[in-house]
Amino acid sequence: MPELPEVETVKNKLKGRLLNKRILDINILYNNIIEYPSVIDFKKEIINQKINDITRRGKWLIFELDDYYLLSHLRMEGKYIFREKNESIDKHEHVIFILEDEELRYKDTRKFGKMHLIKKDELLSRKPISELGLEPWDNNLNNKYLKEKYKNKKLPIKTVILDQSIIVGIGNIYADEVLFLSKINPLKKACELNDLELDSIIDNTKLVLERAIKLGGTTIRSYESSEGVHGNFQDELLVHNKEICPNCNIKLDKIRVGGRGTYYCPNCQK
Repeated sequence: MPELPEVETVKNKLKGRLLNKRILDINILYNNIIEYPSVIDFKKEIINQKINDITRRGKWLIFELDDYYLLSHLRMEGKYIFREKNESIDKHEHVIFILEDEELRYKDTRKFGKMHLIKKDELLSRKPISELGLEPWDNNLNNKYLKEKYKNKKLPIKTVILDQSIIVGIGNIYADEVLFLSKINPLKKACELNDLELDSIIDNTKLVLERAIKLGGTTIRSYESSEGVHGNFQDELLVHNKEICPNCNIKLDKIRVGGRGTYYCPNCQK
């Protein structure tokens, strides 16, 4: 569930507490969280590394260490929590970073999250970062760029707008909001979008994500961006998880596009 605004919120919360702290030890309780390198190498290399900065690329958190970048994807329900040393471990806490004065724990009910430990000079050339598209605020994200990326895409735009190799950070909730504001039917083929529609996607992606970041993201069902941190953007959602169109007051349609629950107005998004 965490999308770009939620990951940005997590990043900001962690930066306020983790910078300049050193990882003294690590306890990995569920090996599948570690995608690269091997669990043995991961543990060996990360010990005694200092956390110098925390940034974000798409939906990936990036911890800048002395010699490596630690990449963390929260997937559906991953979150980071702080605990006192030697405090009892919850069954959903899978990776425990032991710092000088406390523990940073990665908690993930569904166990879908992933971590990579990448050497600094390999970050841009190695997956997953090498596969990512443009950030929503990149100056290269323009009409020409999208037209080239979409020209052979015969899939519905709702599916294509979620493609992280084109624009990063847009997930299911924000895709519905962007397409509604752009007055684009989610079933329209991406290759059939005109220049005005492409410009609208770019403009409304920035608009929606900027507002969501300001409000700390969206909290739906069980998700918190960080322990006890609930976003407020769900109070401003226009169509996702709603029943009535805020523009024309007719009943919204809910369909599945590419396996994703999709909300749209059949009148405003013809």
